[in-house]
Amino acid sequence: MPRVVSVGECVPPFEVSQEQTVEFAKELFQDSFKEISRLLQVFEKGQIQKRNFTTDLSWFKRDHSFEHKNILYIENAINFGVQAIEQCLTNELFLKKSIPYSEIDALFFISSTGISTPSIDARIMNKLPFSPHIKRIPIWGLGCAGGASGLSRAYEYCKAFPDSKVLILSVELCSLTFQRNDRTKSNLIGTSLFADGVACACVVGNSVNVAEISQLSTLPTIIDTQSTIMKDSEDVMGWEVKNEGLYVVFSKDIPAIISTWLRPNVIKLLSEHKVEICQINHFIAHPGGKKVLEAYEQSLGMEPEKTKISFDVLREHGNMSSATLLYVLKRFMKLDSIKPGDYGLAAALGPGFSSELLLLKWE
Repeated sequence: MPRVVSVGECVPPFEVSQEQTVEFAKELFQDSFKEISRLLQVFEKGQIQKRNFTTDLSWFKRDHSFEHKNILYIENAINFGVQAIEQCLTNELFLKKSIPYSEIDALFFISSTGISTPSIDARIMNKLPFSPHIKRIPIWGLGCAGGASGLSRAYEYCKAFPDSKVLILSVELCSLTFQRNDRTKSNLIGTSLFADGVACACVVGNSVNVAEISQLSTLPTIIDTQSTIMKDSEDVMGWEVKNEGLYVVFSKDIPAIISTWLRPNVIKLLSEHKVEICQINHFIAHPGGKKVLEAYEQSLGMEPEKTKISFDVLREHGNMSSATLLYVLKRFMKLDSIKPGDYGLAAALGPGFSSELLLLKWE
């Protein structure tokens, strides 16, 4: 079965504390909401301490055209993407030796926060010495589910071509979609949550000799995946495209939906492999927010210890859309306490409304 052998990150340069964003949001939204002090409590209750952005905080205090924001997206997505790929393929924490660019057979590019044709992966080909015959699979619009979906699609590719090495590159520059004149509660919640993040994972097929390249004694092996979509749920999460750019759609009902909808999907996937929820040792959950993680715990009966790493990533980085799950996976791969035979479940939710699940086993 396909295995994840390395994960790399690129953390954007401008670190902003949650206290700074509270002051910014108060200045921006106070004339729009009478109960602004109460609403701003969402920043504190969300348990995010700091986030990283592509630009400094002063950039958000001015209006910018959709064109200008998208130019920044393209420029930075290329630069940050190159750095994440380089770290993934040379990461001494996970690899005995660097993986040559020429050995990468396919690149899945995941994003939902900017538009580019040729896609960002094509532009990265001009920066790094990949084979000119590499397969490029850009995937747009999966939002927070994109990182898990990228892993799932890489799993399928490596099952079909078991001697392959495949990259999943997730680039999400959520801050560049910010609409300073959108005075809705959805935008206020988004301002408290979303951040910029870039990550790259390498998945290899079963015929690849991982003992030659892997520094780790056990690796997360992808046993199976499952995609599920809820009909007529477009208004739960996503973008509304207007002249000024992308406006966030973020329903307050998401935690309630998770509480009732997720568990049957998880049971369906696990039952096909005769695995019970109680047998899941490691929960690689996309930290969409504090309430989302608490809804995961409630729905699946997971003790808080199972979501600790997801909460850690949320606290240090915020919600980086699709990239966030890869940040969480990287931290699980660094643990010394994981034993051969341990089961893991990776889970993420996104627009559609949809879920992407992966059953993992450390081998």
